[in-house]
Amino acid sequence: MIARNLSLDREGFALVRHPTSVRNFYDDKEVRNVYYPAAEAFLRATLKADRVFIFDHTVRKRVEGATDVRGAGPRQPATRVHVDQTDLSGANRVREHLPDEADELLKGRVQVINLWRPIRGPLRDAPLAMLDGQTVAPGDLVASDLIYPNRQGETYSVKYNPDHRWYYIPEMTADEALLLKCYDSATDGRTRFGPHTAFIDPTTPADAPPRESIELRTLVFHKH
Repeated sequence: MIARNLSLDREGFALVRHPTSVRNFYDDKEVRNVYYPAAEAFLRATLKADRVFIFDHTVRKRVEGATDVRGAGPRQPATRVHVDQTDLSGANRVREHLPDEADELLKGRVQVINLWRPIRGPLRDAPLAMLDGQTVAPGDLVASDLIYPNRQGETYSVKYNPDHRWYYIPEMTADEALLLKCYDSATDGRTRFGPHTAFIDPTTPADAPPRESIELRTLVFHKH
């Protein structure tokens, strides 16, 4: 199975088995009190990290005809190829969320890793597609500003390149999750940014339930 050989450092994403005891992912309190600690421990062990800091999460539920607007109903699957962070904004996340420790933490290796999973499975509607980081040329990533009322961020848009190689995991279950690399401070040749997007699968059955998913966004620290 191809999925078993996927690597965060090579392709920029990986499939993991991660059962959860969360009963209601729409309950923000339960997500923070139950899911956050379990996910933090899981990521620290899986990635052999010195520290993991979860800075936010987004729950999505596809509604036919709706657009992805914050505060206007449930968040929708993101259907544009993108990377959540850039070389600039990845490091800035540390300064934003852990300002008192940022200088020391940024001396080591820092990653921004998303933990993405379907809330209900098997997922057939609007699955997530991941671009193999090894096939991304330096000029393919274009920094784009994100302007919010209280902060400014930056993401990468992605230019089309016929050499790009795409993957997706069909019929993911609620016990499976994807690790998506959104930033890596390491510059030793491993993949640093993992573009991804939701897409409409033409083989999706007409009666497939709408996609429901949650992603955690995390800072992952290695001292060396």
